[in-house]
Amino acid sequence: MNQTLVVVPTFNERENLPPLVQRLLALPVTVDVLIVDDNSPDGTGRLAADLAAKHSVIHVLHRTEKSGLGRAYIAGFKWALEQGYEFVFELDGDMSHNPDDIPMFLQAAREADLVLGSRYLNGIRIINWPLSRLMLSKGAATFVQWVTGMSFTDPTGGYKCFRRRALQAIDLNAIHSNGYSFQIEMTHQLWRKGMKIVEVPIIFTDRFQGRSKMSRSIMIEAFFMVWRLAVQNKFRRRPIGPPAAPPMDPGDIAGVPARSTGAAGQSAN
Repeated sequence: MNQTLVVVPTFNERENLPPLVQRLLALPVTVDVLIVDDNSPDGTGRLAADLAAKHSVIHVLHRTEKSGLGRAYIAGFKWALEQGYEFVFELDGDMSHNPDDIPMFLQAAREADLVLGSRYLNGIRIINWPLSRLMLSKGAATFVQWVTGMSFTDPTGGYKCFRRRALQAIDLNAIHSNGYSFQIEMTHQLWRKGMKIVEVPIIFTDRFQGRSKMSRSIMIEAFFMVWRLAVQNKFRRRPIGPPAAPPMDPGDIAGVPARSTGAAGQSAN
């Protein structure tokens, strides 16, 4: 079994799924793919099952209803832990995240518990966003930094790589947020425990096909979630737990050199 699993949540991504899978299968590193489909009415789930029948590295979780991004990822994370994966990725199903960045994430993950893909590390790297959306995203990042004390440049980003021990350290059943607040809450859980988190620069390309999942309810959920996290940390602007020991290198990952070549960004611990 491969050490790396890429979790891809889908809802009405029938047009995006085949090219995304093709790019994942063409990577210089070997990864397994878990498609978590929320009963897409456009037939994405059936297409995912067809792809899984053709490729042994593709797996599918069929969920009975659309219950949000966070719930889909939690289901994927639990499945990944049950199967014994060491590296678990979050990857959007709308082609906004570049699969070619996965080897860079894996290099950084050798010395970190969580690797965050940042759209704002050392500059802005976003394609196809209007200025209003960019200002909203940057404002949200500043708000999270100010309230929680986390210094990450892109706390709402959804391109991530978790080490196994990081996911094991979180009570996944206690995570209830769904939208951007889900991304913030997961990172805050690990930051608060003193685990090592690094950022790597990515280029984010907003979807050209389909519709954005952004909504007013998602923004409201994120606003109140950030304050709830600050209360949980007693408004301290530093982790509660002591710095975690460096994660153990599990050995050579297929196609990735044993030593990092400097792709990792900065740590906030």
